[in-house]
Amino acid sequence: MRPRQTILLGLLLLVPVLAFLFLYGFGRNHYALPTYLPERSDSVRTPAGGWQRDTVFHRVRPFYMRMVSGRSLVSTDVSKDLCIVQFYAPGEAGEAASRALARLQERFRPEPRVRLLTLMPTEGTTAATDTKLEKLGEQYGTIAGKWVIGAAPVDTLRRLAQYEFGQTALRPEHFPFRPATEPGNLLPGRLLLVDKAQHVRGYYDATDKYEVERLITEVNVLLYTYDNRR
Repeated sequence: MRPRQTILLGLLLLVPVLAFLFLYGFGRNHYALPTYLPERSDSVRTPAGGWQRDTVFHRVRPFYMRMVSGRSLVSTDVSKDLCIVQFYAPGEAGEAASRALARLQERFRPEPRVRLLTLMPTEGTTAATDTKLEKLGEQYGTIAGKWVIGAAPVDTLRRLAQYEFGQTALRPEHFPFRPATEPGNLLPGRLLLVDKAQHVRGYYDATDKYEVERLITEVNVLLYTYDNRR
């Protein structure tokens, strides 16, 4: 091969390497997760003096749940950063969601910003509710402060699922969120991702291993976003 051809070939091979090194050293990856449950669209003024449309998304309002021995806990004590929520009910779907949460607890054990919340219906008596709460915690090995299991009357849970979490929304990404028009259902096999602004950022079928993997990925995306936000 002639010297000129050798030099040209070397340059052709070097260009993609230099481009990769430049992007690796100076490029930034930008990820975006959808925000669900849009309520309305407002006009806001831009720094340049113009106007733009800005979508306002529903925020999950604080609610109280019953813990062991009758003490109460407000939801915002759990969902300060990222919270993965489950509405528990006995059965195959509910157990699959609880097993997925046990896996997520181990996966994000070193990450204090990720918390887990299971909401279950109260039983007929206080003692029965305490027993159920303790049994679930022991069955899935919940870590105190990491995975919280709380109870509330079933009607309260249905209202929360429908009006706060959009759990029953047929098309939760579409405008507008009108929970009163949606059918009520707790959907025990579903997990929800709520960010630190109390916006719902994801719905996942816990009976599908690929959906659970998607949830893990999207939790990491949100953590990356928080760590690299300017």
